[in-house]
Amino acid sequence: QVQLVESGGGLVQAGGSLRLSCVASGGTFSSYVMGWFRQAPGKEREFVAAISQSGSAYYADSMKGRFTISRDNAKTTVFLQLSNLKPVDTAVYYCAAVPKYYSVDYYNRAARYDYWGQGTQVTVSS
Repeated sequence: QVQLVESGGGLVQAGGSLRLSCVASGGTFSSYVMGWFRQAPGKEREFVAAISQSGSAYYADSMKGRFTISRDNAKTTVFLQLSNLKPVDTAVYYCAAVPKYYSVDYYNRAARYDYWGQGTQVTVSS
């Protein structure tokens, strides 16, 4: 059973940055596609970015240029660097994992992941 634990969220002013981390345990991290999603109050869970086992990244169009996903297989950790944050980025951010690979852009839907973390809150003030 894979367990995912996110951290790094917090309160930041508009224009600021945060680095989210997600540590995985209980599985073979290097064999998983990893993804980040977010969910704002009253809204559906939204795809942010995904990264393949070899490090190929794919982003939601609205996130390109501001967010960067990366992974460190030795530390079984996936990161999400958030830059130039806006109040609309306020949400709970979740990481997810799936031990499969089709193509990285395939994993832009929550239903295609097997494991989820508990989420970390990001709040951006204006």
